[in-house]
Amino acid sequence: MLNWFECKIKYEKTAEEGKIVKVNEAYLVDALSFTEAEARINEEMQPFISGEFIVSNIRRARINELFTNENGDKWYRCKVYFISLDEEKGIEKRTATTMMVQANDVKEAWDGLKEGMKGSMADYQVAAIVETTIMDVFPFAAPQG
Repeated sequence: MLNWFECKIKYEKTAEEGKIVKVNEAYLVDALSFTEAEARINEEMQPFISGEFIVSNIRRARINELFTNENGDKWYRCKVYFISLDEEKGIEKRTATTMMVQANDVKEAWDGLKEGMKGSMADYQVAAIVETTIMDVFPFAAPQG
């Protein structure tokens, strides 16, 4: 399982009308520790931001699965319950998980989640799909060489 960290960065950029505005953006980074997450977000953002930026916050994000869609421009957080039967007590047990889906709208996120879950043998129930402020996701990529 991957270790995801939500990193927020602050910087100034030029808006469309030429005004300089301060922005605070969130990104997901796959890393082993908070220290590595900070190093990774600095490395990933360096080519895209002219001038200075600061990492204003890093927090662990408990994400069990990530479904990408190259055509999607937003990230949706999906709360999914896996349903199992506790044989001893004879009751249904629900285990909550969080999944991220890249899509253009909620309907597309729903479809992407359903497609990603197609191979699952477990019973599940989708409890919520919510648009996030995540701008981009940076999974770990082993160095080439």
